[in-house]
Amino acid sequence: MNILLKSAKIVDPTNKDLHLKKRDIFIKNGVIENIAANLDVQGRTKVISFENLHISLGWFDSSVSFGEPGYEERETIQNGLYTAAKSGFTDIVLNPNTNPLPDSSSDIVFLKNASKQSATTLHALGTLTIRSEGESLAELYDMKSAGAVGYYDYKLPLKNSNLLKVALQYAHNFDGLVHSFPMDMQIAGKGIVNEGEVSTRLGLKGIPHLAEELSIVRDLFILEYTGGKMHIPTISTANSVKLIAEAKKKGLDVTCSVAVHNLCFTDETLVEFDSHFKLMPPLRTKSDAKALIKGLKDGTIDFVTTDHRPMDIEHKRVEFDNASDGTIGLESAFGMLNQIFDLETTISLLTKGRERYKVKTPYFKVGENANLTLFDPNPEYIFEEKDILSTSKNSCFLGSKLKGKVYGIVSNNQIIN
Repeated sequence: MNILLKSAKIVDPTNKDLHLKKRDIFIKNGVIENIAANLDVQGRTKVISFENLHISLGWFDSSVSFGEPGYEERETIQNGLYTAAKSGFTDIVLNPNTNPLPDSSSDIVFLKNASKQSATTLHALGTLTIRSEGESLAELYDMKSAGAVGYYDYKLPLKNSNLLKVALQYAHNFDGLVHSFPMDMQIAGKGIVNEGEVSTRLGLKGIPHLAEELSIVRDLFILEYTGGKMHIPTISTANSVKLIAEAKKKGLDVTCSVAVHNLCFTDETLVEFDSHFKLMPPLRTKSDAKALIKGLKDGTIDFVTTDHRPMDIEHKRVEFDNASDGTIGLESAFGMLNQIFDLETTISLLTKGRERYKVKTPYFKVGENANLTLFDPNPEYIFEEKDILSTSKNSCFLGSKLKGKVYGIVSNNQIIN
């Protein structure tokens, strides 16, 4: 397939020669063939000329959930990857929270085979323990050999400290990345929202900051003892940022992420008891959100994620206490981040994270495979259900004002627009 992108403004802060320049880009059989101020290409070529077309390197998301296998009513792999592509993401890391759970090499092979024809590339995580039960390690080495990019018992903290120690020591032998969800469940108890003034006023059981921070302290002490690589997904408190900053100063090989919704919403949004805002970790305070934004800007927090988690209506349209956690976020990620940060910062955040998962980093130059996101950063609009491409519609961003529209992607010798 031949593609010509006309008058595209390139947003690539790492490329001084092309950053913020308008160029035509000719892509032949998935490879960038030419970049120039004006190109006139002969032969069968698909010409793309959108209003105020901007392009960047393809976006990456480190925490995405679908439903297949087992929960196809929530989301299939095919539609999930199409949604990711239309939302600007050329690479996503898939969480291991299906049925059956991917805790063996054959499960990883299934996920990769089911996604290999898609424009957006799926990178699979395997579970850290068998069936995510926290009792025995899963087939870590075999899953890595099959293509797993890391290990994670999704949203389930590992209670057994010694098992985490053993996992880090074992995975260290083959450069495996261990995820540890930061939540001490004995401290959290039956809490469902942030513990504080709002939870007291609403009569909802709270999860104190301590539950997250105590878990992070434990994990970092174990990492310091064992060595190896750890990723702490979706932190939510100001003190968590400080703890990770101190660990990095010590030289520990630790990264962390934050979900978009924890940057832009606080526990004050819970006053309507809208189950779309029932999330894990919970929405925290304004001071926490400010600290998380600052942590992203100074690099303490390594990357931002949508933490996209489709959930069918039967699990969301119930009493707040009984509703399932989670929100979809792929479709709204760019528009919301572009409201919080300037465009260059937004693009930088959306393109970070690949190196941690050993995913090939794309480059914007002739001879490289085209891995590009197409967008217009200017339109402002209210996010509505018609903007949702996911099968499930459980978005906490419904009714929010967003800035910027995604046109699609060019990746894997395909264009989705």
